[in-house]
Amino acid sequence: MSQVVVIGAGIGGLTAAARLAAQGHSVTVLEQAASVGGKLGTYERDGYVFDTGPSLLTMPQVFSDFFSQTGARLEEVVELDRLEVACTYTFADGSTLAMPGRIEEIPGAIEAALGAGTGEQWEAFLADARRAWDVAEVPFLRSPIDSATIARLAASPANLTAIAPWRSLRSFGSKRLRDPRLRAMLDRYATYTGSDPRRAPSALATVPYAEQAFGSWYVRGGLRALGAAVLERALEHGVTVRTGVRVAQISQAGGAVIGVVTADGLRIPAEIVVANADAERVYGDLLTGPIAKRELRRLRRASPSLAGFVLLLALENLPPELTERALHHRVMFPADYDDEFDSVFGTGRHARWSGGGGPRPVPDPTIYVTAPQDSAIVPAGKAEGDPTSGAWFVLVNAPRHDPASGQDWDSPGLAKAYGDHVLTVMARRGLDVRPYLRWMETRTPADLERATFAPGGSIYGTSSNGSQSAFQRPANRSPIEGLYLVGGSSHPGGGLPLVALSAQIVAEMIGQV
Repeated sequence: MSQVVVIGAGIGGLTAAARLAAQGHSVTVLEQAASVGGKLGTYERDGYVFDTGPSLLTMPQVFSDFFSQTGARLEEVVELDRLEVACTYTFADGSTLAMPGRIEEIPGAIEAALGAGTGEQWEAFLADARRAWDVAEVPFLRSPIDSATIARLAASPANLTAIAPWRSLRSFGSKRLRDPRLRAMLDRYATYTGSDPRRAPSALATVPYAEQAFGSWYVRGGLRALGAAVLERALEHGVTVRTGVRVAQISQAGGAVIGVVTADGLRIPAEIVVANADAERVYGDLLTGPIAKRELRRLRRASPSLAGFVLLLALENLPPELTERALHHRVMFPADYDDEFDSVFGTGRHARWSGGGGPRPVPDPTIYVTAPQDSAIVPAGKAEGDPTSGAWFVLVNAPRHDPASGQDWDSPGLAKAYGDHVLTVMARRGLDVRPYLRWMETRTPADLERATFAPGGSIYGTSSNGSQSAFQRPANRSPIEGLYLVGGSSHPGGGLPLVALSAQIVAEMIGQV
């Protein structure tokens, strides 16, 4: 039996802890916040409940595997609803597409909504994306990544053709997608890894394929229910979870970890440390020595991921025409998507929302709205399915918090002013909720940094900008013996299913007692 300390009780840390305890290890989880979940956060006020991080579950088979391998069944611990309309897209020309939640229905729906030939274009793109998925799933998503794996796959002409690593995501899609609305829809998937579609690798075409092949699922009561179920699996296997404990240092001796030191000076011995924390913080703040410095230099050469600006909207007395327009998930695109990426990353020409140089809040952003009709997330007394009250989550892409050389999200009045601006943009695009607003709260990248220690509020650590960067995230096995990394900043990347896969990879590396 190994003594294991897991730093951080996000989904990556909790799933790793439960798996390792089920394998016979003695596991302690240390979480600096007062509650578990990490970026899978929840906010409650006046009976309204918001998921403040992920709002959808994709690739549910990953969590089905986790629960079955730790002694439960997914469908018994959470109530999942498969969305028949995965997302409603509104484009700059006013056209609207209700994207079906089942892949076989998608080409016909696109054809009916966007015109002749568009369904065929998307179907051809999905065929390309499926070939990339078939090549990448096991070696890249379910296995440790190393140079030998990349070289072995690159030796196959068929693999190279399927993944086309020399192409950007946008370039990969343009081969099939002639309609600019379809290209905008594909571009959005780069943001799932915090990236720019003009620089992100073509391998990210696997993201829309996986979402559409395996469906989009809503967890009744919000995704907090999934986090609670994962925590229960960990506790059931004897994991000790301590909240309000911040790890200040990972201790080393002879090139191997020997434990951790908390902020109040407590030394906790461990033969294995699993860090469910941003890789930059692990190598920059928690470790010392030449190996950590080398890894930190490598990390800082990569482009940080984008961040997000969030509105939490408590709404009441909504009219039917608004609830019908915002059922579950909606994306509203701007006329100039390139301007958004230029603004967020501070590249190229862009009309900045405010003056000065460098990255700035997006003047005309893509707007993502989650508006579930779920009686568990609105004030008590509302009938099931009553859409007149809403706990709406609104997200726009944003530059990371970087007061020294980029965007300072703590500038007085900025959060409120930009929040009001986003509401105005929503109204201009046909979703004016201002007359029904009971209250609004904002969450800036600076707020996310403070809550989760994600540097700058970068949601995914480093972006996938660059032809090989999607496959060069920090490895799950650190160069320091006994130290492992899980979570969105490490391999295989961000998003609930990939974070859970990172934990599975680490548990398999460490192995049974």
